[in-house]
Amino acid sequence: DGYAAMRKISYAEDASGHKRMCLNNEPLFQYGPLDQGWWPDGLYTAPSDEALAFDIEKTKEMGFNMIRKHVKVEPARWYWHCDRLGMLVWQDMPSIADNSTNVWDNRTYDNGTDTPVTEEGKANYYKEWGEIIAAFKGFPCIVTWVPFNEAWGQFDTEEVVKFTREQDPTRLINYASGGNFVRCSGDILDLHNYPDPQMYLYDADYVNVLGEYGGIGWPVEGHLWQPDRNWGYVQFKSADEVLDTYEKYAGQLIDLIDDGFAGAIYTQTTDVEIEVNGLMTYDRKVVKLDMDRLSAINCKVIESM
Repeated sequence: DGYAAMRKISYAEDASGHKRMCLNNEPLFQYGPLDQGWWPDGLYTAPSDEALAFDIEKTKEMGFNMIRKHVKVEPARWYWHCDRLGMLVWQDMPSIADNSTNVWDNRTYDNGTDTPVTEEGKANYYKEWGEIIAAFKGFPCIVTWVPFNEAWGQFDTEEVVKFTREQDPTRLINYASGGNFVRCSGDILDLHNYPDPQMYLYDADYVNVLGEYGGIGWPVEGHLWQPDRNWGYVQFKSADEVLDTYEKYAGQLIDLIDDGFAGAIYTQTTDVEIEVNGLMTYDRKVVKLDMDRLSAINCKVIESM
């Protein structure tokens, strides 16, 4: 048995000259959470098929239309759930190294440096990235490939973009989400900023997105990985404080959409171990924010473009 879907992924300029991502030729602001896909009992392995679907279902109920699958590849079943539920996906390549051995500069062009990767390491990267694309390009939910994250293991960017395009010319390429920026590479210029949204770099030759922001932390008692050690980019003590701050950042994001942002990623879907900046707790027992208000805020952001 199998299934198929017809859909087109592209970008086009609007009346102001900003490049916008399009779904079936219609401009769509792509807005979703950073989803690391971690579980307290199985780490990278979800406890059940229902659990795989649960995170996607909740993400959609929150009013998002996209998920960035962050430096992880899920089982094929997860992507089927995204297809079935109608959820767009940005798919990362898992990082092959951190950024401790290179210069990371995500605020200017051409000032960052590559990670020193051996020829054997490069060959393995191309092998595994090619296998990932081949295995999952049949799932129409995937709309963007992300070869690098934040200069972690980033090398030979233009060659990697060329390789990615050869494997699949039908999707957009976000060549380095928040990483070192190299001209003439890929389709998307992706900025990261915490905690609030900022557009500190803009390039009319690219689709401009905010690939990570937010990280508003709230440690929920009784649902913590380590009660005496937890972390968020900013941290509050109640759901109302978190949601008020989330709404303030959403208003700032709407202003930046007018300036050219075409998509954004909020950090993050769930708490992950000591990270308490999730929209849900790590055990998925608590959705931290009022769903109706959160969904209304997110729909307002998406519809503002």
